[in-house]
Amino acid sequence: MLDAQRYSGRSKSRVSFPGILLALWAVSWCARASALELGSPDDLLSVDVHGFVTQGFILTTGNDYIDLNTTKGSFQYSEVGINFTKTLVDRLTLGIEFFGYDLGPSGNYDATVNWFYLDYHWRDWLAVRAGRVQIPYGFYNEIQDVDAARNPVLLPQSVYPLQSSTFLFAQTGFEVYGFHRFGGAGALDYRLFAGTIFLDPGALIPAGDPIQLQFTVPYVAGGRVIWETPLRGLRVAVSAETLHIDTTAFLPTAAVHIQGQDEVWLASVEYSIRDLTLTAELGRGYVQQSSDTPALSPYLSQVSEAGYVMATYRVARWFQPGVYYALSFPNVFQTNGRADQQNDFAATLRFDINRFWLVKLEGHFMAGTAGLISALDVDGPDVSANPPYWGAFFATTTAYF
Repeated sequence: MLDAQRYSGRSKSRVSFPGILLALWAVSWCARASALELGSPDDLLSVDVHGFVTQGFILTTGNDYIDLNTTKGSFQYSEVGINFTKTLVDRLTLGIEFFGYDLGPSGNYDATVNWFYLDYHWRDWLAVRAGRVQIPYGFYNEIQDVDAARNPVLLPQSVYPLQSSTFLFAQTGFEVYGFHRFGGAGALDYRLFAGTIFLDPGALIPAGDPIQLQFTVPYVAGGRVIWETPLRGLRVAVSAETLHIDTTAFLPTAAVHIQGQDEVWLASVEYSIRDLTLTAELGRGYVQQSSDTPALSPYLSQVSEAGYVMATYRVARWFQPGVYYALSFPNVFQTNGRADQQNDFAATLRFDINRFWLVKLEGHFMAGTAGLISALDVDGPDVSANPPYWGAFFATTTAYF
């Protein structure tokens, strides 16, 4: 059966490895201030600049994860980004970020425009953005690519899977957002969006693959509402997204047209008291897929469920440990096999060396192999005989300004 969902990626344009080294030098040089400002604030050409570079190491037992050779250790976990923002006139802001990464067989330091926008802030309760805008999904989707902005090395993959980052990270279109306080009833933060997603088949299919794909996304739409409750430190949220994707798979003997409809819902709650933060998120996804050639790609209707609970505690300014447990079921009607679920027990140690440099160590104990089916490996591993219990270790260092 053809499954269009396992092909996901970002449009790319080539950038050389020396360019990554140059960016690393630039981040180290620029980290003398929290942000680099080019020109005086009143100068039309002045712009705020932020950047980051992350290098990581992955080691797993039993199963390869993210990269194809992690049981022997892999350094193919690298990210580099630089962004620019400029207030053009009162209430009108322009922003853009360039991003490159190498994550297992994906990325290979190809440069992408991670996001860009033109933002008009009319009132606190009503503003609009246009461009490639990050999708508001849960509490952490918008910081998936910012290591310094989160405690874990890997966000819980049950809710923020790497293989779905194309569908969940950003969309090209419009967004309406706002924030309003209701006195003793707390405050409401909302974001509503609609647009499309562009997928580059040439960046997704390895050379020589007999299957070639063509994607069209007529629309993606959704939103998120966060309620900051009257109880200080407690906030709850609901997120939703719906996506329609048309795929044409060109096989050696035929062309198969596949229509897919995806829908995801996520409920989130977070409570912060002093240096302790507790977070829980639970989501459900619905997939329907049909084609004009059922013998090759039969009708599919599937319901998935995933969630996690997480705790982080700031022991000191420079030290913040955290733990989480994440659970996912790709198909809620089939949950007994090792490939039908994944339990992830994770523990993180974050060390902030100074204001511009951090180091993280993270260990995972995994039960189940559902997370091994990843778009990072287009052919998909055969998980039917893989060890059901395995471990993963991550070490990362990030410089940022």
